[in-house]
Amino acid sequence: MEVLSASNKPLLAQSLSSTQRGIEREALRIEQDGSLATDPHPQALGKALTHPYITTDFSESLLEFITPVTQGIDPLMEKLADIHRFTLSKLNQQALWPLSMPCVVRGDNNIVLADYGQSNIGKMKHVYRRGLSQRYGSMMQVISGVHYNISFSQEFWKLYQQQLGDKQELQDFISQQYMGLIRNFYRYGWFIAYAYGASPALCGSFVKGMQTSLDFQPCGKGSLYLPFATSLRLSDLGYTSDQQRELAINYNSVECYVDSVRKAVKLESEEFSKLGVKVGDEYQQLNSHVLQIENELYAPIRAKRVAKEDETPSQALARGGIEYIEIRALDVNPFSSLGIEAEQIEVIDQFLLWCLMTPSPELSQDELNLCRENFNHIAVEGRDPKLEISIQGETHKVSQWLERIFSECKTISQQLELTQTTTALQHLQDQLDSDQSFSARLLKELLDKQQDNSKFGLDLSRLYREQLRTEALSIWTPEQFELARFQSEEAQLAIENQDQLDFDHFLEQYFVNAAQY
Repeated sequence: MEVLSASNKPLLAQSLSSTQRGIEREALRIEQDGSLATDPHPQALGKALTHPYITTDFSESLLEFITPVTQGIDPLMEKLADIHRFTLSKLNQQALWPLSMPCVVRGDNNIVLADYGQSNIGKMKHVYRRGLSQRYGSMMQVISGVHYNISFSQEFWKLYQQQLGDKQELQDFISQQYMGLIRNFYRYGWFIAYAYGASPALCGSFVKGMQTSLDFQPCGKGSLYLPFATSLRLSDLGYTSDQQRELAINYNSVECYVDSVRKAVKLESEEFSKLGVKVGDEYQQLNSHVLQIENELYAPIRAKRVAKEDETPSQALARGGIEYIEIRALDVNPFSSLGIEAEQIEVIDQFLLWCLMTPSPELSQDELNLCRENFNHIAVEGRDPKLEISIQGETHKVSQWLERIFSECKTISQQLELTQTTTALQHLQDQLDSDQSFSARLLKELLDKQQDNSKFGLDLSRLYREQLRTEALSIWTPEQFELARFQSEEAQLAIENQDQLDFDHFLEQYFVNAAQY
């Protein structure tokens, strides 16, 4: 772990106050009985293609709330709360499902693919989702999560570069350091799944007909659980792909990463080619590659840069290097009406800072595969006191790894005099030591009352619906949300009116441009 110089500590601590953050929270719309909503995306929420804060993910019922990039955790959480408050005010009797694993879904056919209008880009987004449905099934795609975006300030990076005595161009240094953080997240990111995993149980219908070696146990009227599971969402039951396991994604530099991703998106899949691409007049998927587009690459963490129009994510990275990182390993927190709490962000920020400041040697494909196995072990049996995992040749019990991570994270926060962060870390450690993690609390609730996921989730959804609907907006006004709705409608119409190519030629041109360096 990097030892911070005395002269840099106060300045580094001050620079962290300028950290930029964003949250993307997914939530299924549900009816009063807890079943999945099957109606179109509500008109009162604007157009999902162009609205800045309220969109859809895989299906019409899977909402995604996107905060603007924000400094400060409290303002960030207030913006997220306002998006929830406004949305629920427009949902009539519907509510938001508060768990990662889906609610009552009556099969793939009851999941309506997201519709983004008649523009070429809207059609492409729709066909991409149809491809996901064909490849993995729609049930797998309505698992919900929280994505957390973070970018340390330029001032922080200048100070940290000075701390390390590095002389390269600042953006090259930033990209190099972010890639080191990403490699360490693969090694240690299971910590997030252990601490904040909240999906130890699921509806039995989710695995009906699925071959699994997991020893599920029944609970309530139809739920299944694993006694030591933390996050079934992050396990092999979640959105993973056997074909993607063969992709040799390289995280040792931005250049290696971009090159390996571009090679991956060109790989043809014998399995997916059997589905057909365009059958009759209707596209079943964008192409028959292992990845239709780069977004299909499953990862618990991603290197990101805001892309220009018509740029792919890898082209944006190749152009300007890493601008921020996206953490994708967070379950929806069922004990929060917003799916995430401010204290979680305090801990995650410090954990990421520790990943940054901890030595991060290059990651071989064998080690990467081992890291993925660790994630899966933690997801399905992480709370087993006997569980051991191996990291960089060291095998220890999970409790020993946790003790080390907490100790070193607290050392950094204490050196930087981040009192609130130190408190948050200690609170989480106390919770985990007493088996009060989200997954343990949720499972205890189910087993003590012998109730299933559906009732537990439905009761919480009603509670949060009433709570949020009675709260006043604190950052925006209703008029500002109405303006955003109107502008989203105008923006989608403008996109549709400016299309000049038919969809076939648009798609052809897209992939020609995507292949360019």
